[in-house]
Amino acid sequence: MNNPLDGKVAAITGAASGIGLACVRRLLDAGATVALVDRDKAALDGLAAELGPNAFGVEVDLLDPASVATMLPAILEHAGQLDIFHANAGSYIGGDLLESTPDEWDRMLSLNVNAVFRTAGAVMPHMIERGTGDIVVTSSVAGHVAVPWEPVYTASKHAVQAFVHAMRRQLAKHGVRVMEVAPGPVVTALLKDWPKENLDRAIANGALIEPAEVADAVHYMLTRPRNVNIRDLVILPHSFDI
Repeated sequence: MNNPLDGKVAAITGAASGIGLACVRRLLDAGATVALVDRDKAALDGLAAELGPNAFGVEVDLLDPASVATMLPAILEHAGQLDIFHANAGSYIGGDLLESTPDEWDRMLSLNVNAVFRTAGAVMPHMIERGTGDIVVTSSVAGHVAVPWEPVYTASKHAVQAFVHAMRRQLAKHGVRVMEVAPGPVVTALLKDWPKENLDRAIANGALIEPAEVADAVHYMLTRPRNVNIRDLVILPHSFDI
């Protein structure tokens, strides 16, 4: 039986690690050709060599509009089309507001919000012209509730939620689906500041999920029949109390 993603071309931002890399591996296993979009050229070169001929790197600095403008042309030059775009890259600031600075907030908002808007806007015309496509955004449970220990991050993900919901309604008539996956805490580099004992305890207690589990959810969303749109898929660790 043919895999639903056979012959599809996907692009994933933040693809060199974490959720992005897990999604790359999952979509490759499902038969897609995948563009790994990231600013880390060395990591992209190594991963492209490791993952095989259906994976290729596209070096993009998502905080630089001129660099973002090169993303779609590079994908089309290599693969000829784009069927799936996953705006996954993001950053995190939590804790007391007085423990971080407005400059740090600005950088996070630029990556979590502006880069999502800009990259999604870059691929829309191509998908509209073809009359088909899928746009997936990595949001967070913080986009659905106001999490008191991460107010600026929560604000960024609420902005993403509003964008996803409105964009979906605009693009539906063009055959383009828009979806978001909203994980709770995931074992990624965003948790690099956690003490190892705290991280091990959280994993043992079921308070974190793995990137591969998010990737499985993204694969599920993308392989629904075209008349089905999974607008929001929230994935929580079973003991996550929020």
